[in-house]
Amino acid sequence: MNIKFVAGFGPLVRDSNASLTFYRDVLGLPIVGDDDYKAMDGFDGIKHFGQWMVEDAAESIFGTREWPADIQVPNANIEFDVESPEAVAEAARELEAAGYPLLVGPKTEPWNQTVVRLIGPEGMLVTISYTPWLHEASPEV
Repeated sequence: MNIKFVAGFGPLVRDSNASLTFYRDVLGLPIVGDDDYKAMDGFDGIKHFGQWMVEDAAESIFGTREWPADIQVPNANIEFDVESPEAVAEAARELEAAGYPLLVGPKTEPWNQTVVRLIGPEGMLVTISYTPWLHEASPEV
């Protein structure tokens, strides 16, 4: 098998209106479509795919390696990168103003990524981040 790229990623939705409000209206993603299927195409692809252990995520978010019993354990994390650490802080203010409680952030991780994390409408861990090394220009070939 020779995987070339991640062709798509999206939440499995139970409440279409809540999901559309979060991803299109709050996060500003260019989602279009009809009543049956809403999506976006032509958006720059995934720059990183990784297996993040739940215990490591819990330590980053809560400062303990155990996920709190009163918060649903997510089965996926999606990260939306913005242009600067200041933009992460602005995203945090916008999310809170729209009524989405934050789990953590904005904060800078030990690996120099600035993040804000929350649980999205589908129970997925959603991260708004600034990841400096993903913004570095590729050398000319």
